[in-house]
Amino acid sequence: MSASALHELEGLIGAGQVLRGDACARYETDERGLFHGRALAVLRPGSVAEVAALVRCCVSHGIGIVPHGGNTGYCGGATADASGTQAVVSLERLNRVLTVDADAHTMSVQAGVTLAAAQQAASEHGRLLPLAMGSQGSCQIGGNLSTNAGGLAVLKYGTMRDLTLGLEVVLPDGRVLDRLSSLRKDNTGYDLKQLFIGAEGSLGIITAAVLKLFPAAPRNCAWVSITAADAALPLLAALRELSGDAVTSFEYMSDAALALVVETTPEQRLPLSAAHHVLVEMLGKDDEDVLERALSTAAERGLLQDVVVAQSENQRRQLWRLRESIPPAEKRLGGSVKHDVSVPLAEVAAYIERARMAVLARWPRVRLSVYGHVGDGNVHFNVLAPLDEGAEDFKRRHGDAVSDVLHSLAHAMRGSFSAEHGVGVLKRGLLERYGDPVALAVMRQLKATLDPLNLMNPGKLLLPEGPAR
Repeated sequence: MSASALHELEGLIGAGQVLRGDACARYETDERGLFHGRALAVLRPGSVAEVAALVRCCVSHGIGIVPHGGNTGYCGGATADASGTQAVVSLERLNRVLTVDADAHTMSVQAGVTLAAAQQAASEHGRLLPLAMGSQGSCQIGGNLSTNAGGLAVLKYGTMRDLTLGLEVVLPDGRVLDRLSSLRKDNTGYDLKQLFIGAEGSLGIITAAVLKLFPAAPRNCAWVSITAADAALPLLAALRELSGDAVTSFEYMSDAALALVVETTPEQRLPLSAAHHVLVEMLGKDDEDVLERALSTAAERGLLQDVVVAQSENQRRQLWRLRESIPPAEKRLGGSVKHDVSVPLAEVAAYIERARMAVLARWPRVRLSVYGHVGDGNVHFNVLAPLDEGAEDFKRRHGDAVSDVLHSLAHAMRGSFSAEHGVGVLKRGLLERYGDPVALAVMRQLKATLDPLNLMNPGKLLLPEGPAR
């Protein structure tokens, strides 16, 4: 970056908001420590006008732009490359909740608002923002939109695509696309917001959004043991039927995955002893225990072994803590070869079993951590090194081969190699390998049309057809 460009950017957003050198460090490494970039500078705009101005400046100087949110992604989508020629644009100063309309069940937020802060703002108005995940204290709405985040309640409420009514986006040429509409019905051409949701910042920088809210309601939670993974789907189907489709979350966990939690945080105890576990949550009413009635009927049908129902909010949180402690437990043990696949609901149990057999046939001493949002077909099938082998050495020597087995199996079963974590840098090759050629061609046409200079998050999502900037 030339001195003139630096000076120009400082004039646009303030000298204190153009970070260089050591001040960039926390923006240059992804959450998993897989990608270590070198930013030319970190830019921290405070308004959409400043975002638009800095984009125009960067374009005029040929500077690549890497949008950056809460840095909780798993695929390196918000990390600059090592060239030192890309500017990271942090949205953390765009952190205001703009409006909450309780009657219309909508809220407008800037992209830098954390998910937890947005949830709290909705709650203060008696409403629910249903997107939820373990990283909600750090992840930002802009990042949730850019990766089409799913989380723990997709079964009932859908992904961010389903929760979004309108967007404000700074385009790669610096124009502002103002589609901050709260309309539920607007049949006037292309639904442009969907171009940017899940695009990982490759088509523009999301600066604000209008999100759907829902009535707040008591949440009833239970921990259930089942005989096998293939018992999960019939149980889910029965609970949806018996509750009037009130199930919001349905999480499967293997005993091996939970054993990692107990190993690393021995103060936690499993409520039931079993090989297969389900955490189920559903909407309820203060005067009617829908969950207990549904579970009782399911038990009479032989669909479950045992159950523990949370009797207080504290117990509910303890149950969820067990589920959410699985990824940190893997990390404490040196990390795993992670997989974020999805398959049709009817194939979930078959995928788990076929994947287990395939991995153990080649690597019989590994430890498996299998869990996921089985209600929406999303399975995390993670593989840890044998006890007598270093985690990093195992991942270096066998990681690609392990992933090839699991991704190929998911593809063969009409599934996806990325259910909710996106593509970023990590999975670009997989998109080329498994993606539909026509779909890839359309994506490239969209990218070339909106970002002909390839300056908006270059090198992410799509492998470049020519030299990458």
